[in-house]
Amino acid sequence: MKPISESRFNAFAGYARRPIAALTANELEFFEVDDGRIVGMIVEDRTDQDFGGLVIAQDAHKRFRCVRITEFKPTLEEAREALSLEMAIAVQAPPEEFYQGDEQGDVIDFFDPVGDQEQLNPDFYKLSTEESYSPAKSIIEPMMRWYEDADGNFVEQFQTTGFDQRIWELYLFATFTELGFEIDRSKNVPDFCCRGLFGAFTAEAVTVGPTKAGGEIVAPPKIENDEDLLAYLSHYMPIKFGSSLYSKLGKKYWERDHVKGKPFILAIHDFSAPGSMVYTRSALETYAFGFTHEYERSEDGVLKILPQKVIEHKWGEKVIPSGFFDQPDTENISALIFSNSGTISKFNRMGILNGFGSGNVLAVREGTMVDHDPNATTPKYFRVIVNSDGYEETWVEGLTLIHNPKALVPLDPDMFPGACHLFLADGGQIVSWTPDFFPFGSTTRHWAPVDVKAVLEEFSDGTHFVWTPQQDG
Repeated sequence: MKPISESRFNAFAGYARRPIAALTANELEFFEVDDGRIVGMIVEDRTDQDFGGLVIAQDAHKRFRCVRITEFKPTLEEAREALSLEMAIAVQAPPEEFYQGDEQGDVIDFFDPVGDQEQLNPDFYKLSTEESYSPAKSIIEPMMRWYEDADGNFVEQFQTTGFDQRIWELYLFATFTELGFEIDRSKNVPDFCCRGLFGAFTAEAVTVGPTKAGGEIVAPPKIENDEDLLAYLSHYMPIKFGSSLYSKLGKKYWERDHVKGKPFILAIHDFSAPGSMVYTRSALETYAFGFTHEYERSEDGVLKILPQKVIEHKWGEKVIPSGFFDQPDTENISALIFSNSGTISKFNRMGILNGFGSGNVLAVREGTMVDHDPNATTPKYFRVIVNSDGYEETWVEGLTLIHNPKALVPLDPDMFPGACHLFLADGGQIVSWTPDFFPFGSTTRHWAPVDVKAVLEEFSDGTHFVWTPQQDG
């Protein structure tokens, strides 16, 4: 019986949790045998303060579910011994012993081809065949057993025309699960109906795709200088975000019985161009609130933020009003979710972190992070080897919630610990609740096959986070 991290345990069995379990027991330790074929955990009964073990194995649909519970013991050591015995017995048992009789339908397999290879999305093909993506593929495999395909076309779109959209949905599925929500996928709209100990919400996944004309992708505008970048973030991207959000607004999800009275969220991700999501968050904030923010410094160096009201966004002949939350019907939207991490790179990093994949994939992540200095006007930089012992990451890391100041049903920010929360205050000022480490955007490079152990030994003095403040100006 080998100790494992809670994060690795969750990758196998976290999807089987029910939120109410946290009221009766405190999870303490996590274990595996046979490279994760059987996992287990030690819990403490909150009432009696004694300790018990749970053995978790795959059912007929390859979902990890509880199959045995040990007797509760007065000490933690006795509970470990009891769990070790039960896991040793379980690893020798035939798989059929763990079937639970309520499995229906076919086993879900995202990677079983449903069409001709010529139709496969190139990114899906890389994910399913290349060793460098083996951590992502391996961490998706236990997750996919729990993902209920309410629309009936998830696997086909995941493999072909909707890869980015479906990866975003999987990211949200993993994040909501990590946050302790039970996800009801019995309704096909909206995408997520979530309930946890501290409340419920519903959410619809939205993606921003590339511009097309006559079925062909139109290249995004070139960014060759600061002026180009300013126009891109001030006008081009707000229009892109606005188009996707407005199309969802017209569906009036909040009128459905199972959505009424609950916070409703639009969760949007930018796939408009390769790597664009790394730096387009500010464009969404500007469009959502209808304000930009300049700054000036007093003689003693104190920073003063100067909100500027934005009336419209214009690109070519297209003009839209700014301020999504000022538009009709948006009072029914409690918040917007944005993340620059809902990509395959996130799955690869989480896979590496939790011991999935071939073990021969090296990844380096670098990007910008928040500087909590109240007088800072630029972010900090960071660079880290993902394989290093000091590396930590969660699914919720990098998630931003933009709260609607006019929402009829506001969203309690405490339901999303670990995320960044943005609120509009009087005069157009933005109030933010931001975790200690929060990446604005990052890129991840990976190589395979690599002798990862040798690389880590060579860079033993530089494998942990390295923060380098960027100079103002």
